[in-house]
Amino acid sequence: MIAARTRRRRGDLDGATIEQEVHEAVSRALFEGRLTPGAKLPEHRLAAIFKVSRERIRKVLHRLVAERRLEAIPQRGVFVPNPTAEEIGRIYLAHRVFEAGVIAELARRFSNSILDRIEGHLQEERAAVERGDRAASVRLSGEFHLMLVDSLNNPELSRFLRELLARSSLMVSAFEPARLLLCGVDEHAAIAAALRDGDADKAIALSGEHFHHIEERLAEGLGERSEMSIEEALSRRSHRVTRGPTSRANAHR
Repeated sequence: MIAARTRRRRGDLDGATIEQEVHEAVSRALFEGRLTPGAKLPEHRLAAIFKVSRERIRKVLHRLVAERRLEAIPQRGVFVPNPTAEEIGRIYLAHRVFEAGVIAELARRFSNSILDRIEGHLQEERAAVERGDRAASVRLSGEFHLMLVDSLNNPELSRFLRELLARSSLMVSAFEPARLLLCGVDEHAAIAAALRDGDADKAIALSGEHFHHIEERLAEGLGERSEMSIEEALSRRSHRVTRGPTSRANAHR
């Protein structure tokens, strides 16, 4: 009886590991802009790509939809987000309005410790761009804005921005041309410099310009995006799934 329970626990753990690896692989493809916006992600094709059961794929897709990284359309399936120019505009208007308030409050309590964290982060951003790591660049770009709001130590404000970034980061991944990612780093550095100088009005103006520029870069990317099958997008890297002694049973649950 104990042995049977142990085998079940091991099987459950292996299944969770498999699902986590598939989740990471799909998320990475999204953030690297390899999955075409609007592409449908059928369970059977993903199951074949990752060599796991459709049930495992279904769980991963549900999780990605809950995280707002994918969109579920009733009676049609799960799709890669494909926002319109109007939707992009609404998201970045929210960014501009929200961050203007954050900067105004942050300027009142700005400190050298906050500045040091920001400067260290900017170095990471620049290094990611220079080595061509698109996924890290997109992640770090979002984290710059999170650093600003997190410095206010207000969980409600931080939660709001994380929800907003869940949508806008995917827009950047899908549409912003990779050659323009360095522009974002330079704009972040300019905002940080204005904060360092104690010029809140300039920092707010630069932040607003930054989000306007992102919209412009996304608009440029809308016309440049490449079409790629989900098999090609998800097979560009090895997707060997970790399997334990019970993996064969797990794959058919």
